Formats: sequence, C-alpha cells, structure tokens
Amino acid sequence: MHSVEEIITLLGGPDAAAARLGLGTEALRKWRQNAAIPPKHWSAILAATGLGLGDLPGADTKPETAMSDVPEGATAALILADGSVFWGRGFGAHGAAVAEICFNTGMTGYQETLTDPSYAGQIINFTFPHIGNTGTNAEDEEAANPAARGLIVKQDVTEPANYRATARLQDWLKRHNLPGIAGVDTRAITMRIRDGGAPNGVLAYPADGVFDLAALAARAAAWPGLEGMDLAKEVTTRQSYHWNGGVWAWDAGFPAPPPARYRVVALDYGAKRNIFRSLAASGCDITVLPATASGEEILAHKPDGVFLSNGPGDPAATGVYAVPAIQAVLAAGVPIFGICLGHQLLALALGARTYKLERGHRGANQPVQDLATGRVEITAQNHGFAVDEASLPAGVRVTHKSLFDGSNEGISCDDRPAFSVQYHPEASPGPSDSFYLFGRFTEMMDKARV
Repeated sequence: MHSVEEIITLLGGPDAAAARLGLGTEALRKWRQNAAIPPKHWSAILAATGLGLGDLPGADTKPETAMSDVPEGATAALILADGSVFWGRGFGAHGAAVAEICFNTGMTGYQETLTDPSYAGQIINFTFPHIGNTGTNAEDEEAANPAARGLIVKQDVTEPANYRATARLQDWLKRHNLPGIAGVDTRAITMRIRDGGAPNGVLAYPADGVFDLAALAARAAAWPGLEGMDLAKEVTTRQSYHWNGGVWAWDAGFPAPPPARYRVVALDYGAKRNIFRSLAASGCDITVLPATASGEEILAHKPDGVFLSNGPGDPAATGVYAVPAIQAVLAAGVPIFGICLGHQLLALALGARTYKLERGHRGANQPVQDLATGRVEITAQNHGFAVDEASLPAGVRVTHKSLFDGSNEGISCDDRPAFSVQYHPEASPGPSDSFYLFGRFTEMMDKARV
C-alpha cells in the first residue's frame, strides 16, 4: 500500500494532483491529516496512476468471500468502490453491472424511470420501498430499451396488482438483461449518497452464488465515473425519423395529435418519448435527428424551432460536437428550447460552464421557483450535472432555481429566441406543473415568424 505522499507524487505533485482531480489545497491537507484518500477519488486516481485498489491508503480490500460468509438467504450484493457491501436477494437477470449509484425519490413510474435514457451508466436506488408491484406494460416505456444498468429496492417484488400490467417486473428485467437486488437498506444508501456523493458500485447477482468481493470492489473503484463520459452517443437514434403520436389518454392509448402548425427539429441526446408526444400535442411536426447532427444538417430542414432533449453523461463531453451545432442554430436566429442535458448544452453554447453535482436531482417531487413570477413548480428531474450561474455571459438571464439546493434550473436569452430548463416539463413520471413551457416554445416560434 502506498502512502498519501506517494500517491500525490505519482500524480505529479500537489498542484498537478489538485488539477487532475479538481481539488483544492484544503482537500489535499485533509488527505495528509487523515492518512487516507476518500473513496470518491479512487477511480480517478486508479485511472491516472495504473495502481490497484489495494495500493490506496484507506482502501480495505478483503479476500474472496467463502460461501459460508454469505448471509443466509442472500443471493445478490451491492459492492461499493470503498469495499462496503450491502447483501440482498437478487431478481431479474443474473450478472454483474458496474455503474454510478444514484437515488430516485419518485413514488410512481418506475418503468418510465428505468427506460429514461438519462439513466445510462447508473444503477438506481429507489427510496420508495414498493417498486414493481404494479407490473409492467408497453405503454409506459420511454425508450425501446432501458438505459439504467440495474435497480436497488427495499421490499421484495410481489405479483402485479394493476389492470394495465402485461408482465411482471422480474420478467421484464430478465428480458432486458438487467439485475435487481431487494431486501437492502435503501435509506442507508440514500444517506450515504447525500453525505458523500454518488459512489461507483457493482450490483452482483451471480447464477452460481459465488462472490469475489475484492475483485468486485476493485472493479467498482476502477470504473471511470460519469465525469468526462459522453453517453449521448450510446443512447441517441442512429438515423433521423419523423415522430407520430400524441400524449397518452386514459383508456385510449396514444391518440393522434392535433394538426401541426410548426416544423420542429428535435435533437435526440437521449430523449424520452413523452417529450415528442408533448411537442406533437402542442402542434409541432417533429423530425428527430441524432445527437451528432451538424448545424448544417439541422438547418437544412428549415425548422421553425429546434428542441434540445434530455440525455445522460457529462455535458462538456457531449458538447464537443453538440455545441458547434447549437451555435449555428443560434446564429441563424431559429428559436431553441432545451431541457435537462439540452439545457446544459445550450448554456455551454452561450459560453457558460457546467459542473457535477455531488448527489444530483432525481425524482418527481423537486421544487423549482420561477424567478419572474415567484411561482413554485413541483417538477420531475434526472440530472447529475448543473450550469454554473457565475459563468453565464451578459444577456443570459437566470429564470429558475432549485429550492432544494439553489442550483440553476433555467436560463433565457435577452437578445435571441432561446431558453431552457434543467427539469422535465413532459414529466412521465411526474406532475404536469411545467407543461406550459411547450406553449412558451410555440409562442416564441409564432413571434419569430412575424
């Protein structure tokens, strides 16, 4: 095992270590004082130095667990990068998934959550204990395939108790090759994320019941994390297409939307289907383009407006190719509406910066204030990055803020038709407090026509 000083030297010295890990000198002082390095930095250090988990001060790797060490009844485990183990009962598909562990506070809509492409690279710890009890159905899927890598729940999944169910959650997970773990103290995991940030972890549900905890912890620690990761390319459409279908109606499915009055290009960075349904219900004829579409390709459709969708990963990484395209649309004066990742990408295109939140915002009960009206909206959110308000240029106003932590939730341009919000006005799952924003987008397109 290397000492803290040796690790700092391997990183190139104090200044280089601080720069590579995004730290201040106070953090390095605490490393030295405690003779240990916090687990949230392990993956970055392992990637930068090529060391193993056992080489880091404070990392306690244990030998392979014998069958007799597995608690009675346990068939799955969640192993965090610091070696912490949460035992439980596996369900869904056998296997092992490595990802960032996040928590979601929603009480309904677990199938929409699991199929939201914004959860790519994440295992979801549901704070609501009764997940899976209403089964699954094809109408509640927000994408063809789930992007999340697994789920953690408190209670065992029971048989479906809803007239719309067509399959059990367990069977749906098997079909999509996703592992789940039940019987876990999800509250303890949530508080751990709240206090220490989102850790990397492995959800292991081995068919043979054998757990090599040291190897699994090392795998979790070596996973690079979401910072610097462009996941939009993984979940975007591979080709352009025209969207059909309106918003779901009770016992009617997805009826045809009203006649279209606006031609809209939607950039798919990991879009949910209900976004397109909501745009269609607002009178938009929608052409969906891949995340990598250029400004020239976007403008070739002669759109009345351009929509920037939600999506996963680090906006700075996706911005390498998305920002030039958005800047071309801004230069052309075409109205822009962005949400979630699209909000962050618009901010980057305007010259601002983004940063990673310690715990993120994920759930259907997030309070946001509209600064112009003072009105508070309860919103659906799923994001781990945010816009740095201090970096916003002149002419860009802050329009909304989070009432949880004060982080940015919306911006608008004073001199061009462009605005965005950090949350999901289309919800699914979640409240419809913010659906009016689609009307704001159509009003902006009306004004641009004059």
